[in-house]
Amino acid sequence: MAELVIQEGRPADVSGRLDKEIRVYDLLDQLGITYERVDHGPADTMEECAKIDKALAPAVICKNLLLCNAQKTKFYLLMIKEDKKFKTKEISSQINSSRLSFAPAEFMEKFLDITPGSVSVMGLMNDKENNVQLLVDEEVINAEYVGCHPCINTSSLRIKTQDVFKTYLEAVHHDYIQVVLKGED
Repeated sequence: MAELVIQEGRPADVSGRLDKEIRVYDLLDQLGITYERVDHGPADTMEECAKIDKALAPAVICKNLLLCNAQKTKFYLLMIKEDKKFKTKEISSQINSSRLSFAPAEFMEKFLDITPGSVSVMGLMNDKENNVQLLVDEEVINAEYVGCHPCINTSSLRIKTQDVFKTYLEAVHHDYIQVVLKGED
């Protein structure tokens, strides 16, 4: 992976980029949210992810997991720090839900217009029917910046946390439930 370069805002040339990525930039710009971007190849190894994380520092890089209940009637997007472990029992008890599992990929596309590897809070802009409830670990909310994909895993963004959890979520008509994950074995 070549040296990663932080860019201010949207790409000057959007040719060859997917419409869903461009829609993220359009919405952030429309909302007056400033952001920095780094373009990269799909991060397939932990080493590649570490380089992206370093470039986006001090942003909290999140694992974004699309979860569902056993009946596949309730869906949740969980944002946790990348170094934490997801424990279904820990989350289920906090949101009064039956045991949670990973949602099948077709629901990522159906509700968020994203594919595995690209799951991001930015996908909530595509969830017009509010099928997905956002769950956020307290450590993410307390950070100054958050890192996320613009609905595609070949770019990553650094955005002020308050801009995501106030301005952006309000604009896309979503709220969040704060959860606490110990992330311990």
